[in-house]
Amino acid sequence: MGGFFGTVSTRSCVADLFYGTDYNSHLGTRRGGLATYSPEHGFIRSIHNLENSYFRTKFEPTLDKFHGNAGIGIISDTDAQPLILNSHLGRFAIVTVAKIVNIDELTDMLLQKNMHFAELSSGKTNQTELIALLLIQGKTFTDGIENVFRHIKGSCSMLLLTEDGIIAARDSWGRTPIVVGKKDGAYAATSESTAFPNLDYSTEYYLGPGEIVRLRPDGMEQLRKPNEKMQVCSFLWVYYGFPTSCYEDRNVEAVRFACGEKMGSRDTNRVDCVCGIPDSGIGMALGYAAGMKVPYQRAISKYTPTWPRSFMPSNQEMRSLVAKMKLISNRALLKDKRVLFCDDSIVRGTQLRDNVKVLFEEGAREVHMRIACPPLIYGCPFINFTSSKSDMELITRRLIKEFEGDENANLEKYATTDSPEYKRMVATIAERFGLSSLQFNTLENLVEAIGLPKCRICTHCFDGSSCHTLEKQAEE
Repeated sequence: MGGFFGTVSTRSCVADLFYGTDYNSHLGTRRGGLATYSPEHGFIRSIHNLENSYFRTKFEPTLDKFHGNAGIGIISDTDAQPLILNSHLGRFAIVTVAKIVNIDELTDMLLQKNMHFAELSSGKTNQTELIALLLIQGKTFTDGIENVFRHIKGSCSMLLLTEDGIIAARDSWGRTPIVVGKKDGAYAATSESTAFPNLDYSTEYYLGPGEIVRLRPDGMEQLRKPNEKMQVCSFLWVYYGFPTSCYEDRNVEAVRFACGEKMGSRDTNRVDCVCGIPDSGIGMALGYAAGMKVPYQRAISKYTPTWPRSFMPSNQEMRSLVAKMKLISNRALLKDKRVLFCDDSIVRGTQLRDNVKVLFEEGAREVHMRIACPPLIYGCPFINFTSSKSDMELITRRLIKEFEGDENANLEKYATTDSPEYKRMVATIAERFGLSSLQFNTLENLVEAIGLPKCRICTHCFDGSSCHTLEKQAEE
C-alpha cells in the first residue's frame, strides 16, 4: 500500500520528517523518499530502493543534506517518489499513496495532449508523475487535485510540498487515511497516527474523503470540504495498521481484540492455549484468549533483530522463504498441546500450509486456526492489498474453480457465511492444510468491531459490495 508523512514547522523539520516517515515502514517495501524545502536551499530530494534494506539504514547517513522547515516523505510499494515539478502553479514536490486501475488509458490520453513522461517505474508509467500531470492541468492546486479525482479509477491520497506549506488531499472515497497532528509551532499529516506520539504531536484531525487542507506552522486551512460517502478500507484494521494507530478514531489493536474476543466467546472447541501469528494476529489472539477464557501463550515468535517488520520481496519464492525464516516456533509450548492460532487472513495459503506442517512436526497434538476476516473472495482493485495479478492467486477462487468448473461461479454463495458452498470451501481448506479446525470471522462481527456503518467501510474483498464504485469514480 504505502504510507507518507509531511510536516511544516517554525524550526528545522528534518528530524521529525525522518522519524515520522520511518514510522510508515510497515506499509511499504519498495521505495523510500524524502523532500524538503527552504527559501535558501530550494527543494532537496532523495530516493532509495528499499527492497534489500530498510528506510533508516538508507537515509540516516545522508540526512545532513536536507534543509528546511517543511518536508514530505514516503514509504512506497509502487513508484520512485517524491517527484519535484515546476509548473504554472509554482514549484512543488508530490508523494502519493495510490492505485490507478485505468493508468494505461490515462497515459494514452495525456500523450495525445502532447504531454510526456520523464519518470518510468520498471519500464511502466510512474503513477505519481501521471497524477502530477493531471494535477497541473488545474487553475489552482485544489482545482488540479479535483481533476485527479475526476479522472482516476482506484484510489489516490497525496501530500504536496509547496513554497507555501503542505497540501494534504485524501482519496475521494477515503479508502486510505490521512491524519493531521499538531504540536507547538508545527503541523504534520501522515498515513499512520503511530508517527505522532514520540515526536510530541497530538492527533488533531482526521481528513474526510476527498477533503483537501493546507498546513502551515501556525494552522490548518480547509481548501475542499469532505465528500459525504466513504469507503475506508477494512484491511487497515485487519492487516495493514500498526497496533497503536487509529483510523476514523478507531484504534487498530482495540478492533483486533474485539474481533477475537467475540469469536472466542462463541468457540466451543477445547484447547490448551491461544497464540497469535506475529505480528498482525497477536491483537486478535489476546482477545480470543480472553473471550474463550484460556491462556494466551507465544508458541510462535518473530525473530525481531533481523526481521523488524514484514519485509516482503517481490519474488514469490523469496516471499515464502522470508515468511518461514522470520517466524520461530516454540517446541516447549507446542508439544502434546491443543493449540489455537489467530492470523489476519489467508490469501494464497502458502504460508499457512508451511506453518501448520512445522507446528505438527514440533509436537502439537491439535492445530486450530482462526482468521480475523472473512474469506477473501475478490481481488482488491482499490489499494492493492495483494500483489496478485489475478484473482486465481486467491486460494478461494482456485477452490471455486475446482468445485464449479468456473472461478466466477456462485461467488455470492461462497461469500455468504454458513451457506453450503461456504462450508464446503472452508472445510476443504482445513482438510488440505491438515488443520484440526478452521473458522473465519464473519463480516458482521468485523464491521461491529470497527464501529462504523457498513456503508462507510470497503468490504469488497469479502463480498464484492464496492464493485459499483469503481465504475462511478470517474464520474463523481
